[in-house]
Amino acid sequence: MPRVERGLAATDLPARELDVVPRAAEERVGVGDGIREREVAQTRREELYGGHVRTLRCRGDPLPRPEEELTPLEELRPGVWLKREDTHELGAFKWRGALPALRAYGDVGTVVTASTGNHGAATAWAAAQLGLRAVVYVPELASATKLDHMERLGADVRREGADMDEAKEYGRAEAAGLGVPFFEDGAEPAQYDGYAAIGDEILDQLDEPPAAVVVPVGNGALLGGIGRAVLARAPATLRIGVVAAAAPVMADSWDARRPVESSESGTFADGLAVRVAIPYAVEVLNEVATHMLRVTEAEIAEGVLAYQDAGIRAEGAAGAGLSALPKLPHLDGAVVLVVTGRNIDDDLLARLRSLHVD
Repeated sequence: MPRVERGLAATDLPARELDVVPRAAEERVGVGDGIREREVAQTRREELYGGHVRTLRCRGDPLPRPEEELTPLEELRPGVWLKREDTHELGAFKWRGALPALRAYGDVGTVVTASTGNHGAATAWAAAQLGLRAVVYVPELASATKLDHMERLGADVRREGADMDEAKEYGRAEAAGLGVPFFEDGAEPAQYDGYAAIGDEILDQLDEPPAAVVVPVGNGALLGGIGRAVLARAPATLRIGVVAAAAPVMADSWDARRPVESSESGTFADGLAVRVAIPYAVEVLNEVATHMLRVTEAEIAEGVLAYQDAGIRAEGAAGAGLSALPKLPHLDGAVVLVVTGRNIDDDLLARLRSLHVD
């Protein structure tokens, strides 16, 4: 894909200096073409998810029942929409990448992966549906809520390593010893295809393309997949990533246009706690991302609590997206935030609340 011309520097987005006015629908695509785009997007979802595709839930529809896989779009306030990936039965978006990735491996018997939680749960869930065994390596201080979730789904969970990337090395060694695939989160092209369906759904669920889609960035695959779909169908829409300032490697790599080294991953938002950049993810983000923002731990906490006040249980990664809203440039049009998941420990949520009592 051609290289994207970037807007303002990722760390310097002064308010109101960048006005983005999406082109009118009739200028962007004809009615017939729009229908074809939606048909192609639906076909892609069916190919990726097989029997797991249900009726598309559009804005204003009730929340889906647990067995319904496609997620709703809800208005948080005028001009700000939420893509509710947290409503899936697993409580997070990761199933969309795990199912097609494991299906692509075929009948391998066992798949090994590493995760801080949601990816491991999705791998176990997909493995169970495909008749596979899932071995998941997790860092020693992984979330208790997410560990319980993985084990309930049938994962063989191994605690090894001080952080996600150390756990990953243990997982690689196990996979090599068994002669089975190591499913590296963010490195499988099938994941990006799965996440592209989220971008297609957003565009199908809104009456017109939004001015921006804001996506939390851990390893970068989610923004990579959504960004590809949005770039293809609505190139005027900004595709904005948000990283934890305490785990900046993907933003730093995007700035440098190549993977860079980092020693930092100390964020409570475990879905963003990446220390080692994945080269394929950096390559894709260089193609599709228009901006990359950094948010502090305090700002992420404020986002989590703001969601809670709105009646939405959100983990740290999701809170990062909401907390980035004040950092966005002035936009003439809707903004869509991807609510990545709800699997946050009760004690962590209570600590965040106690630290932000007025």
